[in-house]
Amino acid sequence: MAWRTLVDRYSRLLCAIARSYGLSGADVDDVVQTTWLRLVERLPRLRDPARAGAWLAVTARRESLATLRRRGRESPLNGHTPVVTGPHHVVFGRELAGSVAAALDAVPPRCRALLELSIASPRLSYAEISTALGVPLGSVGPTRARCLTHLRRRLGVA
Repeated sequence: MAWRTLVDRYSRLLCAIARSYGLSGADVDDVVQTTWLRLVERLPRLRDPARAGAWLAVTARRESLATLRRRGRESPLNGHTPVVTGPHHVVFGRELAGSVAAALDAVPPRCRALLELSIASPRLSYAEISTALGVPLGSVGPTRARCLTHLRRRLGVA
């Protein structure tokens, strides 16, 4: 019964995360299935069951990236493939992506998870983000603002 509750609560979120990486169809299904499998494999080591939603979200993101790597593609931004007009655009795009990835790695894990869920496609509601992260609904917006400020500082743009 508890497993069914977890699946019902988080499956839609996991699908949204996979779709936010430009995956569709069987790839989305594979990411969701693999994410659930990873949870089953790690259940004995799960320290805080209340954080299962955040753990699932992070794992779905990692599985989505692994799927993209296996397919030899890069993650699109907001579901759109960037227009590349020359080699300098490729280099700049990779440097920018690397800078953002490094900045995201440097923010606290809760901020990273919240920011990643905030840009999921289709867009997730604050209620869905609240559920996924196990935080009060009223704290999602203010926490997101603090996390964005933290990310901007890491990027040197604030």
